[in-house]
Amino acid sequence: MKNTFFENDFLSTAALTADKVTELFQRADEMKKIVSTKGSTDVLKGKIMAALFYEPSSRTFGSFLSSMQRLGGGIIPLNGMTYTSVSKGETLEDTVEVFSAYADVLVIRHPEAGSLSLAAQFASVPVINAGEGALGEHPTQACIDLYTIQKKLGDVNNLNILIIGDLAHYRPTNSLLKLLANYPRVTINLATPPEVPIQDSLRKYLKQKHVQFQEHTAFTTLLPEADVLYVTRVKKEYMSEALYNKIKGSYRITGVMVNAMKKKSIIMHCLPRVDEIASDVDKNPRSVYLTNQVRNGLYVRMALLSLILRK
Repeated sequence: MKNTFFENDFLSTAALTADKVTELFQRADEMKKIVSTKGSTDVLKGKIMAALFYEPSSRTFGSFLSSMQRLGGGIIPLNGMTYTSVSKGETLEDTVEVFSAYADVLVIRHPEAGSLSLAAQFASVPVINAGEGALGEHPTQACIDLYTIQKKLGDVNNLNILIIGDLAHYRPTNSLLKLLANYPRVTINLATPPEVPIQDSLRKYLKQKHVQFQEHTAFTTLLPEADVLYVTRVKKEYMSEALYNKIKGSYRITGVMVNAMKKKSIIMHCLPRVDEIASDVDKNPRSVYLTNQVRNGLYVRMALLSLILRK
């Protein structure tokens, strides 16, 4: 199979076809086997990854670093740009041109939507979107989420997927919903407080792709039919204090609630969690957010790096 990721940017899940998803997930399976049997490989020996994170991160940052190191490559880790030339006023364009001279791939997180497309224009090496603004995307997280769903439940088609919480500011679900457009028989329910529905542009995209989805303001009656419950955090950092205080805690999952779900359903959250999932849900066999979903982040990001950097 031809490697369609080689030397290409990875900015949006809108660019992923079902075949490309299969290609990525097959490589992720290979990475999982390598980690479980040998721990690492030297397939990217001599390659360097620069992680340029303009926003705080723990899982995305940590898993990308671990992924590159397990592939035998080197890293330039900048988690927060406070102590870099960015604090002196250096532009994003100049920063990516500089680090393109040092690294073979740039993994960038930035607070402004559209910034990754701009970075890709000025970079001379591939750029990977590691999270972009409140209205942008987080495509690698969406791939991790879909990989987790497939590994736990099989074919995504015919599944009922329920996503709840603040969807106006949640870039992982922006990417996941675009990714789910590749599966015409999937059913999607979106339950949000009225103040934070999905963005108009995303709603238009889903309709153009003929995705089956419905929007709701309540979710408890939807739980028994859901194969996947995806819970989101209220993004305090992207809204006014008044709005945050109004909607925080309004969509909270408890152990009693999830017992109404199918026995083989799964509960997901890309983390960090605040109070939207009660701790008594963690040990429920349906919960995968602290186990499979986190571990799969390593395999999928290893797969992506290896595909982009090795033909």
